[in-house]
Amino acid sequence: MSKSNVISLAGMLVFMGLAWLLSSSRRTVNWRAVVWGTLLQLGFGLLVFRAPAGTRFFLLLNDVVVKLLDCASAGTRFVFGRLALPPGATNEAGETSLGFILAFQGFPTIVFFSALMGILYYHGILPAIIRGFTLIFTRLMRTSGAESLCAASNIFVGVESALVIRPYVERLTRSELCTVLTAGMATVASNVMALYVFFLQNHFPGIAGHLISASILSAPAALVMSKLILPETEKPVTMDAAVRYQYERENSVFEAIIKAANAGVHLIFGIVALLLAFLGLIALADAILARVGHCINAFLGWSGVWSLRGVLSYVFYPLTLLAGVPREDAALVARIIGERTVATEVAGYQDLAAALAAGWIRHPRSAVIATYALCGFAHVASLAIFVGGFSALAPSRTKDLAAVGLRALVAATLSCLMTACVAGVFAGDTTLLLGTAASR
Repeated sequence: MSKSNVISLAGMLVFMGLAWLLSSSRRTVNWRAVVWGTLLQLGFGLLVFRAPAGTRFFLLLNDVVVKLLDCASAGTRFVFGRLALPPGATNEAGETSLGFILAFQGFPTIVFFSALMGILYYHGILPAIIRGFTLIFTRLMRTSGAESLCAASNIFVGVESALVIRPYVERLTRSELCTVLTAGMATVASNVMALYVFFLQNHFPGIAGHLISASILSAPAALVMSKLILPETEKPVTMDAAVRYQYERENSVFEAIIKAANAGVHLIFGIVALLLAFLGLIALADAILARVGHCINAFLGWSGVWSLRGVLSYVFYPLTLLAGVPREDAALVARIIGERTVATEVAGYQDLAAALAAGWIRHPRSAVIATYALCGFAHVASLAIFVGGFSALAPSRTKDLAAVGLRALVAATLSCLMTACVAGVFAGDTTLLLGTAASR
């Protein structure tokens, strides 16, 4: 194990220690959940990065996702024509690309993958996989059935995970509420994951395999961090109880495709609204900070430009080093991870793709760790979405959801960093997944 791998391992312990220091009740921590959650992550990381069979399996998944993206582009090209051509491409009519246009090249993949997920739900494939993860979490980590089921479903879906445990939301404890919010923000939905693959596949050929791995790793990480920050002090209704997976099965596969595709369209509009709002607000904050910074620089004789991303890069810089990012790339990666907190992970992955394309990231290891750290909805906008989603199902719990929301956001952020640490522990020049990244 190299020095960089050891730093990442130490980073895992530091992030868990930080969560414990922020804990609402340090004496009642479920250490079984912490220990088993950590072991599950390390075991899965070993399987993905070091076991030849595991790495080849995830490389196979990577190839499948890339092929699916190629299939998704067929509908995009038919509907949007030349606008759908990626940079450097030429269509059958000899028309060349107009450059990268997110709305016409990236977002349509969400509709396709939403429809695909709808088919997998209809045939019971995803529910069976989710039940398997739920059983692992409840048996090993001794977490309640409802929060385990929600965490497992968040590996594949987003805010829809609230519907999976709808009958139990009203009776969840405060700790369980924190856990379901954390799990929602520490993971990403499968259909949105396709968008990140679209951003990075040309510069990071193994990106799909890494994103699938990161999404799975983040579920136990979310359980660990949430149980450290807000330990259970009550008796969960679903503790030691079998919780049934709740979902409405459509009457036909065509109905499943139609509903899922429409849901994908709604998701796109939600993402667009968030990007328009938060990128605009960030620009406003940057303008204010630049003005204030100019006055401070003039008074103190300092130099440099003040911005919100710049401030966040300083906050995340030591955390990025702890995750195992080499010092040469730490400042840039810290800026990319930091901006996710306010600008969503979509902007973060776009900036990561731009940095890789420009050659600004020197070490493949840095790209891998950044990919895992960004793989989550751990930002302010997502907090509002998840609190609002659960509040709609259980209006009487709105006050409790709002009270634990900030703790959940911190726990989700630490979960993503912990997932990045797992990647850092096992990432090395001889691993197949990292070797794929290095060959860009």
